[in-house]
Amino acid sequence: MTLDDLRTFVAVCEAGSLSAVAREQHRTQPAVSQHVRRLERELGLGLLERRPRGVTPTHAGRILYAAAAEGIGGIDLALRRLRELLDGETGSLRITTGATTVRHFMAEAVVAYRERYPGVSLEFQTENSSRGCFAALAADDADLAWITIGPPVRGIEQRPVVELPWVLAVRDDDPLAEKSAVGPGDLAGIQHIRLPGNSTSGSRLDSQLPRLGVPSASATSVADWDTAVLLAELGLGHALVPAMPGPPPPGRVRLVPVPALPPLSVGWAVRQWEALSPLARAFADAVDRSLAERSGPAPGEGEDAGREDLPGAGAGPPPRNRGVTRKGVR
Repeated sequence: MTLDDLRTFVAVCEAGSLSAVAREQHRTQPAVSQHVRRLERELGLGLLERRPRGVTPTHAGRILYAAAAEGIGGIDLALRRLRELLDGETGSLRITTGATTVRHFMAEAVVAYRERYPGVSLEFQTENSSRGCFAALAADDADLAWITIGPPVRGIEQRPVVELPWVLAVRDDDPLAEKSAVGPGDLAGIQHIRLPGNSTSGSRLDSQLPRLGVPSASATSVADWDTAVLLAELGLGHALVPAMPGPPPPGRVRLVPVPALPPLSVGWAVRQWEALSPLARAFADAVDRSLAERSGPAPGEGEDAGREDLPGAGAGPPPRNRGVTRKGVR
């Protein structure tokens, strides 16, 4: 049994096809089958069930897949960490997240990190959902992911960093713009701009609104939080979005707190924190420090109440103990 045997077996289980793995790895199908047969001979058990449209793991195959997938992930991370230790403060760091997360959450940290590690290449990969970020981590296509924290995911560790309260984005001439906060009764009559259904924030909102007696049906949908706010400013509806600290939003949009909705947690996801490379850990720490150092008025406070922090497709820095809350994760 070799590591290459296990890698090939895991790939076949995930693809459900020997031929698909052969194409992806630029091998012949018999060569791929040989890896699986070697495992079956050594274990004395059948691992794959051949079907007309591919293969599926047997009960024994599922047991081996669960262990091998997790073990290979740890080995890949350890090898990458060793290579970076050998190289010193050079190499590359791959971060996957939403389209505008860097602007809202990481801008200052990126500048500080590049000053500290000028030889490190930062590669930002855009995904449309936390699920896409998890897939990138599992495939070893990313080292770190900034996500909306959700239910546990096998083989992924999630660490919340900040909590974002919900706000209602409205045009400044909307009657709701004058309120210090809106409740379920106010939400029942809004023209709802829907968040992406495949996103954690969108699904969380879809589950919470019915509990408040608020219909979540909408004729308008968007791909990210920033676009939702823009459409609200244009008068095309009302957008329920998480609030981000920062300067007041430009233009004619107002953000009104929605205290009835529980805050949304955002933070890091990795495969294994213990196997995280020093370069990746340093970047995560830089972002955490940046978020801890930045603060701003909580929704509904200050001279510009109702003009709170700008939401976006990523996340913004947390004010301490006001509005957006930073979670202690280290």
